[in-house]
Amino acid sequence: MSLDWDSVAAFALTLPGAELSTSYSQPAVKVNGRAFVNTGHEPGSFCLQIDMDTVLLLKETEPATYWQSPHYEGWPAVLVRYDTDDPERVRAMIERAHAWQAGRPRPRGRKKA
Repeated sequence: MSLDWDSVAAFALTLPGAELSTSYSQPAVKVNGRAFVNTGHEPGSFCLQIDMDTVLLLKETEPATYWQSPHYEGWPAVLVRYDTDDPERVRAMIERAHAWQAGRPRPRGRKKA
């Protein structure tokens, strides 16, 4: 089964406190003021913001679905290919990313120059 941004965002928006927003001028779903999914910089994939331990685990165990371009290396974010063999696991990882961001402090506002 293949996912797309609309189905990813629709699922993410069912989670408590989730809201449609933008992150770096891209469509995103946020909780507690923090993006947990956004469209990303790579065609055919979306970006999942999640803890580094999970990023490393996903890349190691399912590299056909979870990967990083050089843009994301070293950051708590992993790209997820829409064309996945396991959309249920992708949804579980979206829930995990939501819980991780919901538990973090709300970001402080940026200072105006």
